[in-house]
Amino acid sequence: MGSILDPDWGTYPFVTGSTTLASAATGGLGIPPRAITRIIGVTKAYTTRVGGGPMPTEIKDDAHAEKALSEVAATTGRIRRGGWFDAEVVRFACQINGIDRLFLTKLDILSEFDKIKICTGYEFNGKRVHYHDLDSYQLDKVKPIYKTVQGWEKDIREIRKYKELPARARAYVETVEKLAGVKIGWVANGPEREAVIKKP
Repeated sequence: MGSILDPDWGTYPFVTGSTTLASAATGGLGIPPRAITRIIGVTKAYTTRVGGGPMPTEIKDDAHAEKALSEVAATTGRIRRGGWFDAEVVRFACQINGIDRLFLTKLDILSEFDKIKICTGYEFNGKRVHYHDLDSYQLDKVKPIYKTVQGWEKDIREIRKYKELPARARAYVETVEKLAGVKIGWVANGPEREAVIKKP
């Protein structure tokens, strides 16, 4: 989610120059607020971030996972740092954008892991905190609280129906959904348009 790059609600000063929230459609495109009837948020099945700035779930102690979840941006060629799914950030993004449904992408990338971590929240100075409690420099020092789930260790890229995904893959999706507090409407398990699976 690009919401944490928003100059007002993001990890200032590690942000972009214009708003990245759904409300930008009103000011930037001239769409009246009452004309917006549904907001879909797009998030990867793991977390990435380009450039500097705090990333609580960034993987630094596991070379295999770090390599598997880092990316190279297709247009700019910049390296995106990789980390486990951060439900704390996604919950916050859903709240400030008014998201109705989530689109979860790149589920197939997690297929090679036997165990997968999901960040459920943060600790700072021994206390449970939320993303919005801290500034960028404090966020860089939080301790992520993880829930570990079993991976499915099976290539899922050719699957086109949600019920045909491995049970552990469906469990992962439904855990993310519960932690985010917003229903997932679609799951993508590959880069092709045909790889978009509608979730019941």
